[in-house]
Amino acid sequence: MNILCVCGNGIGTSVLLKVNVEQVASDMNMDVNVTTSDAGSAKGTANMSDLVLTSPQLAAELEGVDVPVETIENFMDPDEVKKILEKYAD
Repeated sequence: MNILCVCGNGIGTSVLLKVNVEQVASDMNMDVNVTTSDAGSAKGTANMSDLVLTSPQLAAELEGVDVPVETIENFMDPDEVKKILEKYAD
């Protein structure tokens, strides 16, 4: 599963979210490839992913993409990340 983590600049909180997603996915034995992006670029690249994770504040910027966009309130909360990944685990 390809997952895109999006924050305002693509180099700060999205990287922290990427690390947490990779750790949670590993704990769940999910095979994931996680990348990061800034909000401005994400709309153009989101369709190359299976899932987009971002904050509620940035989700509106991704309206119209053809993949699911899930929002995360606390990028550092592994339980919140796990709840979202469980929706997509097969």
